[in-house]
Amino acid sequence: MPASNEGDLMEMYRQMVLIRVAEETLLRLFEGAEMPGFIHSYIGEEATGVGVCHALETSDVITSTHRGHGHVIAKGCDLNGFFAELYGRAAGTCKGKGGSMHVADLDIGIFGANGIVGGGVPIAAGAALASSIRGDGRVSVAFLGDGATDIGPFHETMNLAAVWNLPVVFAVENNGFADFIRVSDHQKIERIAMRAAAYGMPGVTVDGNDVVAVHEAAREAVARARRGEGPTLLECVTYRWRGHFEGDPQPYRTQDEVEEWKKKDPLGAAERRIVELGLGGDSDFAKIRREVTERVNAAVEFARNSPKVTPEQALDDVYTDLKVEGWQ
Repeated sequence: MPASNEGDLMEMYRQMVLIRVAEETLLRLFEGAEMPGFIHSYIGEEATGVGVCHALETSDVITSTHRGHGHVIAKGCDLNGFFAELYGRAAGTCKGKGGSMHVADLDIGIFGANGIVGGGVPIAAGAALASSIRGDGRVSVAFLGDGATDIGPFHETMNLAAVWNLPVVFAVENNGFADFIRVSDHQKIERIAMRAAAYGMPGVTVDGNDVVAVHEAAREAVARARRGEGPTLLECVTYRWRGHFEGDPQPYRTQDEVEEWKKKDPLGAAERRIVELGLGGDSDFAKIRREVTERVNAAVEFARNSPKVTPEQALDDVYTDLKVEGWQ
C-alpha cells in the first residue's frame, strides 16, 4: 500500500480508533464490575493487528492470543457478536461460552483467540496445510507474543511450515514483556526475527506502532505466501500500555517508561501522517471517533439486552467421541 493511498490509510486509522474505543469501553465496564471474566487490554498495539489484517482477504485465516480483541476486530468480527461473547450471552460469536480469550468466527477466518500461550501457532499452520492441499489460495496468519517464541510448539511449527512451504505468516507482537518478564530477561537474541534464519525463512522486523510500515511488510509476506513461496516471520516491535491483565500491579516497569511509549501512540502517528499528506485533520479525527463510539455503544446495548446462556444449553456444541451415560 503506498503511504499516500487515502482510502487505505484512513480506513486503517478508523479501524485503530474502533479497537481503541472498544478497549476503553471494555475497561470501564470491567472496572465497574459489569463485564464478567478476565480482560487483557490491546491498547497501544493497534497498528500491528490492523496493519496485518488489512493485508488479508476475508477468506484468509488468523489465529489469535489471550490479548486478541484487536486482532478479531481488525479481521472484521461483528461488534454485536463480539460484545455479546464477552458478556457471556447466547448471541455471542461462540454463543457466550468462549469469552474474552476465545473469540472465534469461522465464517470470516477467525480460527480463535487462545488462552494458551502460542496455542494458535500450530492451528494456523494446520489451516495453511489445508489450504496448500486444497490449492484454494488462502493464507493463514498466527498472531503471537514475544514469550510464545520460546515454547516448543512455535519452533516445531516454524520448522514444518518451512519444510512444507506453507502459506503462513508468523506475526510476532513484541510488546516488551512475556507476562511480567522483560524480553531481555527471557531471550538472548537482539531481535526475534533472527530466529527465522534457523528455519530458512525470511525474518522481518518493523515498527509495530507504524500502521503503514506494518501493512507494507505484512502485504509482502502475505503475497509471498500466496505465491507459494512459503512462510515469513514478521516481528512488530510495539508496547502494551496496560498491565498484563487488568489489576496487574506492574512492579516490573516504571510509569515513566509507560509514558515514554505513549508518546509513540500508533493512533497519533497515523494522525500525523494523515495531516502531512493532506488527507484529513482534527475535525475528521473527531468525527471518526464520534461515529466509532456510537457503534461501540450500540453493540454494548445489544449485548446487555441479549439473552443469557441457559443451563440447558451448557452441553450444546460440545464434541466428544466417547459415549458417556446421560450425554447425547
